[in-house]
Amino acid sequence: MATVTIPENVNVFLLDIEGTTTPITFVKEVLFPYIKEHLEEYLGAHWEEDECKQDVQLLKKQTEEDLKQNRACPVHAVDQTVHTDEEKAIREVVDSVLWQMDADRKTTALKQLQGHMWRAAYVSGKIKGEVYQDVVPAIRRWREYGLKVYIYSSGSIEAQKLLFGYSVEGDLLDLFDGHFDTNIGAKVESKSYQKIAERIGCSPEDIMFLTDVTREAKAAEDAGVNVAVVVRPGNMELTEEERKYYTTITTFSQLELTGRV
Repeated sequence: MATVTIPENVNVFLLDIEGTTTPITFVKEVLFPYIKEHLEEYLGAHWEEDECKQDVQLLKKQTEEDLKQNRACPVHAVDQTVHTDEEKAIREVVDSVLWQMDADRKTTALKQLQGHMWRAAYVSGKIKGEVYQDVVPAIRRWREYGLKVYIYSSGSIEAQKLLFGYSVEGDLLDLFDGHFDTNIGAKVESKSYQKIAERIGCSPEDIMFLTDVTREAKAAEDAGVNVAVVVRPGNMELTEEERKYYTTITTFSQLELTGRV
């Protein structure tokens, strides 16, 4: 198994989740189906709570924004007023959420509601976060060398913390120095990585970004960030051109730190 030497100037690892630290099957076969199966039940149980009301309002704003931008969206707007029949209003939220999920949208409104639903599932023990076996030992090794480790995912920060906080290997949150989600920008936009570097307080060149998505890798590279594309079972197949162009790894243990005390 070929090793990849990390440049000596790199002192920060930035990690994607799905397909990088966590199997895509966990996200697609556990997390997302849980939302679809329990959405109506969850809304009915929490409808009058402030947090749920805020989630619904955010979804309503997203729908209004979609209409303004002439984007496709469900035929009715999400509404929650004292004049709206509760069952009808819940049905409209369900339709909006399921439509967004089927369209694979990454809106903050959608991610926030999903995060709150997953929190209830993690806390109750219905779900445990999955991580690849090579991930935790590698991160512990990096931290021993004094490197910092951050997560950058399209899932909300809360959803990220739940996955690692209630993982099959226990609470792993101490392994990370911080978390970023789409509030800092889309993962396919280079300026997002520039903002992350600014927030961390380092240069883009000091960061090594690991992802399974080449569009994200390109955006990070355009910002001056070092990248490696993670190739794991179930991940999107790379083209021959992509394989030649990008540094690829199949496990975190391939990453070698040299010239460090």
